[in-house]
Amino acid sequence: MRALCWQGNNKVGVETVPDPKILNPRDAIIKITSTAICGSDLHLYAGMIPTVQKGDIIGHEFMGEVVELGSKVNNVKIGDRVVVPFSIACGSCFFCNRDLWSLCDNSNTNAWIAETAMGHTPSGIYGYAHALGGYAGGQAEYARVPFADTGLLKIPDGLTDEQVIFLTDIFPTGYMAAENCNIQPGDTVAIWGCGPIGQFAIRSAFMLGAERVIAIDRVPERLAMARAGGAETLNFDEVEVGEALKEMTGGRGPDSAMDAVGMEAHGKGFEGLYDKVMQTVKIQLDRANVLRQAIVAVRKGGTVSLPGDYIGLVDQVPMGAFMNKGLTMKTGQTHIHKYLRPLLDRVQKGDIDPTFIITHILPLEQAPHGYEIFQQKKDSCIKIVLKPGLVAA
Repeated sequence: MRALCWQGNNKVGVETVPDPKILNPRDAIIKITSTAICGSDLHLYAGMIPTVQKGDIIGHEFMGEVVELGSKVNNVKIGDRVVVPFSIACGSCFFCNRDLWSLCDNSNTNAWIAETAMGHTPSGIYGYAHALGGYAGGQAEYARVPFADTGLLKIPDGLTDEQVIFLTDIFPTGYMAAENCNIQPGDTVAIWGCGPIGQFAIRSAFMLGAERVIAIDRVPERLAMARAGGAETLNFDEVEVGEALKEMTGGRGPDSAMDAVGMEAHGKGFEGLYDKVMQTVKIQLDRANVLRQAIVAVRKGGTVSLPGDYIGLVDQVPMGAFMNKGLTMKTGQTHIHKYLRPLLDRVQKGDIDPTFIITHILPLEQAPHGYEIFQQKKDSCIKIVLKPGLVAA
């Protein structure tokens, strides 16, 4: 089959690789009809994620048709259209039983690596480094799905791939991030980052009852999309964000603040240079500029929601402000399984049309070009869907 493989820093290529096989009675094989490039994939692309190896198949947002089933999978049948949660979960451990699916105890086959770095392991993730299981990803023609009896959601007739593909990650991630804001009627939510996660977080915050959402970015097309979703916007190249948020909230600050950027946040001045140098020489793995801003800007007693990816150590985090302001922080990889059916229901009822986020649909063979324009924000690119069955024009 054809699959997108990591070939080194800022280099990916579509290669011919062996087809996946059933390895366990709870496995399924999916013929992929749609897959997407996630902002998290750009961390891999740039060489920011440890334990990625040359030749690894990447990608964790994918869906398709069931073509083969293990003997213990009876929740779907061959021919069904399904979406696949990006996190892999067994469905029966302590954490899965508490709806903490991305913390599954049994799906990371290389748990010892994560435990060495973090004390405990999160779940396995498709196409996202050997520290999280080394599973082949979904930017390919076919994929093996472990624990398919837990992880596959059958898609009803009448819905296109484009309407449901984002149930695999960015829609639930934006929704959980908004849910983590503890939104109360009348609340103002500030969201740093208007990429795909931020866009779904904006719309989710309104669905959960926010009165105002203030979105922060500097890319014009992202800010325009945020405004189309009902948000007020700030361009951080044009204003001092903290002062602007005070002014917009009568001096109190937003009720909750969301870091939807994470480890590659862009900073300005000395702080931005400091973060970049520290990350470059590997003294710290993450740039925490947005996290710092969120902690300082949010009102006293407020909530900081953190869906942006962080992988290691950060420096200069204002813990004094965090403690003395009585803040709450909620974070974590998304518990996708928890949100699949509720958010599918919202799509079916017309509460949201997830296709708004798509700016590019490309054949799988053009994935390297897709990574380039997504990373460099060319051609007004916000979200790319790849189609393994699509032939380039």
